[in-house]
Amino acid sequence: MKSLLPTLRVSLVAATLAAAAVPAAAQDRIYRCGNEYTNQPKGRPDCKLVEGGNVTIVRGTAPAPAAPAAPAAGGGAAPAARSAGTAPASAPRIDNAEQRKRDADAKAILQQELRRAEARQAELDKEYKGGEPDKIGGEARNHQKYLDRVAELKAAIERNQSDIEGIKRELGRLGP
Repeated sequence: MKSLLPTLRVSLVAATLAAAAVPAAAQDRIYRCGNEYTNQPKGRPDCKLVEGGNVTIVRGTAPAPAAPAAPAAGGGAAPAARSAGTAPASAPRIDNAEQRKRDADAKAILQQELRRAEARQAELDKEYKGGEPDKIGGEARNHQKYLDRVAELKAAIERNQSDIEGIKRELGRLGP
């Protein structure tokens, strides 16, 4: 029994090494040709060998075919292609009163967000003091800490201003 143990260990190690080598041998050379990955570049000049790991390709789903356009009222020619902002024909219809109510709710929410963002901007401007805010905590001894906080304040002001401009654009899209 003792003589079988070393043989079994050697066999186990050999099997482990062989199993580890199989995936590496199974992976052919992969080339990237533009946005396509292939193992047969077929002489295309834009193909480059992909190195540094295995390539995994996940197949996507095909887009749903477009529904045929319904004929226009009155038996005339088919209407022009649907614009990008129009819902598909299978979408449920909402009456005008309901849509106006939804638009009013959206506008009220955006106006509330705008007021909140403008109040935050006023707080940030007050704290920033034109680039020279008051030193707090250990910033009197550590000037770099102060400079970092000033930079963070400036970045926060710029982000908040961008948010305000975005909200105003959205309000402009909803109309008066």
